[in-house]
Amino acid sequence: MKFTSPTAGSLSFEKMYKTIMSFIREKPGYEYNLIVGTDSQPGINEAIFVTAIVIYRVGNGGRYFYHKNKTELKVGMKQRIFYEVSHSLQTASKLTARIAEEEKLDNDLNVQIHVDVGNKGPTNTIIKEVVGMVVGSGYEAMIKPDSYAASSVADKHTK
Repeated sequence: MKFTSPTAGSLSFEKMYKTIMSFIREKPGYEYNLIVGTDSQPGINEAIFVTAIVIYRVGNGGRYFYHKNKTELKVGMKQRIFYEVSHSLQTASKLTARIAEEEKLDNDLNVQIHVDVGNKGPTNTIIKEVVGMVVGSGYEAMIKPDSYAASSVADKHTK
């Protein structure tokens, strides 16, 4: 799985992981949020899915990475949202498992899943279900307008 960083270019999963850990080690006294969010753009015969990973140094900037893939998928909006959340959960699980393998962090790393749903619009009917998926997987769920990793960062790269 390849990721793209606006500052570092194309990276393997392992290189992305090492870049994140290096960013945290630069200033270990800060609080960090590790955020994963996915957005999609439906097409005629396929959908483009972009999963963004953001490492946010609270109050002091951050970095992001994204993975883009096209999938032959002809489903409705609700099913596509569930697929987005599934992408985010898989990526967060892989990343947190990798961190747990060897990292000894001074502070707990706050892991959030940003979901591209909100109280306004057609996605408001599935908020409970997708938030339940995320919380049931052990992560904090954020919805619009606070789900910027999905609704801004990932969305930017679906076009």
